[in-house]
Amino acid sequence: MNITKQNKIIKTDYLVIGGGMAGLQSAISAASRGLDVVIAEKADTRRSGSGANGNDHFACYIPECHGDDFELVVRQVNMTMDGGPWQDPTMLRLWLSRSFEIVQFWESIGIRMRPTGKWNFEGHSVPGNQRYHLKFDGQNQKSALTKAALDRGVHIMNKTPICDILLNDEGRVVGAVGIDISEEQPKLIVFQAKAVIIAAGGAGRMYPGITPAYMFNDSACPADAGTGHALAYRSGARLTNLDMAGGHAGPRYFARGGKGTWIGLTSDIHGNCITPYQDKPSRENGDIASDIWPGSYRERMQAGTGPSYMNCTETTDEDLEYMLHDAFVSEGIDSITDHLKQRKINLRDSMIEFGSYNIGFSSQGIDIDIHGMSTVPGMFAAGGVAGNVKGSLSGAVVIGMVAGEYAADYVKTVEECTVENHPTLQARLDQCNALLNRQEGAHWKEAASTLQNIMNDYAGIQIRSENMLTAGLAYLRQLREEAQAHLGAANSHELMRTLEVLDQIDIGEPFFLMVLNRKESRGPHHRSDYTYTNMLLNDKFQTIVKTKNGVVLDFRSSW
Repeated sequence: MNITKQNKIIKTDYLVIGGGMAGLQSAISAASRGLDVVIAEKADTRRSGSGANGNDHFACYIPECHGDDFELVVRQVNMTMDGGPWQDPTMLRLWLSRSFEIVQFWESIGIRMRPTGKWNFEGHSVPGNQRYHLKFDGQNQKSALTKAALDRGVHIMNKTPICDILLNDEGRVVGAVGIDISEEQPKLIVFQAKAVIIAAGGAGRMYPGITPAYMFNDSACPADAGTGHALAYRSGARLTNLDMAGGHAGPRYFARGGKGTWIGLTSDIHGNCITPYQDKPSRENGDIASDIWPGSYRERMQAGTGPSYMNCTETTDEDLEYMLHDAFVSEGIDSITDHLKQRKINLRDSMIEFGSYNIGFSSQGIDIDIHGMSTVPGMFAAGGVAGNVKGSLSGAVVIGMVAGEYAADYVKTVEECTVENHPTLQARLDQCNALLNRQEGAHWKEAASTLQNIMNDYAGIQIRSENMLTAGLAYLRQLREEAQAHLGAANSHELMRTLEVLDQIDIGEPFFLMVLNRKESRGPHHRSDYTYTNMLLNDKFQTIVKTKNGVVLDFRSSW
């Protein structure tokens, strides 16, 4: 089987790579300002990305609820899961200051931002502070945003993952290459665009999951495999904070976690609360422990003091009913409710063991400015692929909106550039045909599991060292050679998965280089050979750029 090439080049002002929450919002923003916009989505925008099933918390600042002291708001949000280190303070202020615009817009397109009839803030909060996570009903958020995009003239191409960014001789974005995987035989699609936004989500599946035999049991979208990171890195964009990869927490072995939606207390095996934040369940605050210290569950197991549990035995009947049949449904995790019912588990009598899982890159990646622009002209980024801004759902869609606005001005400053004979096209055609025609090729899962073991064994989050990292980097480079020489694909689906693994290997290399270069211990980064924290690196982000002359590593000040 060969890949075919669509003869017609798809021309647009603004190409959105990824139809998740950030991508849809950016498309809506750009189209509302008169741009011709195309979304290229690997799956289907009606149900894709990390917000596929819904969300129930939206971090935001609403002056009528939180008052006019914006600096107080910034300080307090900084103590929640959407604040904290590893984002530029300027970016935090940006998404927070414009978050209410999104709330109002979403309400206007039919997303229930006030399901109780009023602004209601719950969860992810330190007791004693104001609460900033708006409790909303996001069951229909993907379908509502998809409709809003279509209503504004956005052209959506589902089943079309992007595999290359096209640059001109000046290093400016002029288009992209995608693959139509809607049929068994894949088709190469060429895009000509004045600007693109990478909104392809985080880089998951880099480490073994909580159920390794089922690698798509993931707390985030399992299709978010680091392609956006790899696209940017290969294009020469600056990346940041890859060395600070984090994880998630929730019911052990059940990746649809909803850690901020549970109303209970983190407890030991005897039911005793093991955190200092509160001594009784609170619907208003939730349990902040899993936000502040999601790795605690793993660390307690390693220390022999675990397991740890979510204890809802003292939660009121009213709050239990609300949690199971309202909150979980709004967040799209009612599968937990179904499981409890099937197993006849009564939370009034039984605690649920919690665990740490799904190490990956989310909010570590492309370094962007206050317009959402990367260091490559014409390349924007938003969502889990962006490396210097957090905010979860809120940060993703606000930066997506901001990027769409700025793109409307940017495209007026550049000329259209033809991509018909771009050298990348033939190179990608040749690679895909080699994969599709390899009669005895290895399966993509072999490379995927090997990558996960290399990452876990030589660059795990427990301990790192020069020797381990050097060996791991060598194995990773050997894996790339073997994968390129031996992987095969029988159809569109397998080709997509194979290209995902190759992208993951590509992004694994800058990760290893950054971890080697950070000669200290800080946050989730533990070096056995550099156990101290280098104070000279306080408030600095590590960056990496792939240039024609080699890789450049540096530390920049946060801004």
